[in-house]
Amino acid sequence: MTTPDITARRALGACAALMVGALTLTACGGSANATSDGKDSPKTSTANIVISAKDGSTDASINATGVKVSGGKLTDVKMTVAGTGQAVTGAISADGSSWKPKEQLERGTKYEIGATAKDADGRTAAANSIFTTVTSANSFIGTYTPDNGATVGVGMPVSFTFDKSISDKKAVQSHITVNSSGGQQVVGHWFGDRRLDFRPQEYWKAGSKVTMKIDLDGVEGAKGVYGVQKKTVSFTIGRSQVSTVDANTQTMTVVRDGKTIKSVPISAGSAQHTTYNGQMVISEKFVQTRMNGSTVGFGGEYDIPDVPHAMRLTSSGTFIHGNYWYSKGDPPFGRQGTSHGCIGLADVQGAQGATSAKWFFDNTLVGDVVIVKNSPDTTVAPDNGLNGWNMSWSAWAAGSAV
Repeated sequence: MTTPDITARRALGACAALMVGALTLTACGGSANATSDGKDSPKTSTANIVISAKDGSTDASINATGVKVSGGKLTDVKMTVAGTGQAVTGAISADGSSWKPKEQLERGTKYEIGATAKDADGRTAAANSIFTTVTSANSFIGTYTPDNGATVGVGMPVSFTFDKSISDKKAVQSHITVNSSGGQQVVGHWFGDRRLDFRPQEYWKAGSKVTMKIDLDGVEGAKGVYGVQKKTVSFTIGRSQVSTVDANTQTMTVVRDGKTIKSVPISAGSAQHTTYNGQMVISEKFVQTRMNGSTVGFGGEYDIPDVPHAMRLTSSGTFIHGNYWYSKGDPPFGRQGTSHGCIGLADVQGAQGATSAKWFFDNTLVGDVVIVKNSPDTTVAPDNGLNGWNMSWSAWAAGSAV
């Protein structure tokens, strides 16, 4: 016989079983993303945008700043100078995976980037960043010669001059590589803490191509001071031309590719103002330029506003140049030294006419070598101009930081 209590407990158990069954059916037949109105909630875009310059950063790269996306394609990127709204031109890559500015950014400048992208299902993602590039005070730049695409003479070194003193020379030098298609070993040499030159043991091989890779972006050259340059520079070595000035005979012999092509009468430095001996590299050329003695320690002894066909040999003011102010009744060329240390060639005012100076100017490349011998002066210092060839190879290599 069933008691009322037992009957009640069975009824309760049956109800509980029905409730569990109902819950089970709900769990199996429903959606984990279902909302109260029965609709699915939207899914997040799989496109993941990364802006290299973090929002709020104050030391962003002026070279490497850009935008990348994974899981989608960029549809729009806008970059402006903060405050002014000046647009920064850039381009999205063909595959839509990245964007970068067309030009190098400015140092110490605040920028804004806004980027959007879509994934394969057309869902949009967005990212933004406001940042400031590394300041001039906390960065360094190296001006260098020769320029990209130049054709230069066989004596032309690669020469860097940095705008800040470099204390970690090894770090800086190891991020600059110079290679020649001629297979020559190229070694760097530091002159002080702001200048770094590179050259091979002998003059460059004529016709070779030299490639310099500068990878200084983010390199700490001194405490708290970082490089901002990242580029590749290539230049070509032209024909070989080495001209030798003999101060005894006051003549210059021009040798091209091993053959003498001309002997030119010259007038080197006077007995009071002699010309340096040694190997000197032509670093600049001017059809006409002003030469003022007061700028090189000669007071007011001369000030000529239109010196023709001037080619610089040293940073201290030695040139090989045209001379039109000589005594026409007693020309010094090929006979005696009359200059303040420069090498003079016969010329005319205005840099016109078929003169010795014009011929040499027209047949000279920046980077050609002029050697002076038999002068009573000393040998030019290796760092006075681009004249490191006056240093032995062992001494040159000893000045390398790597």
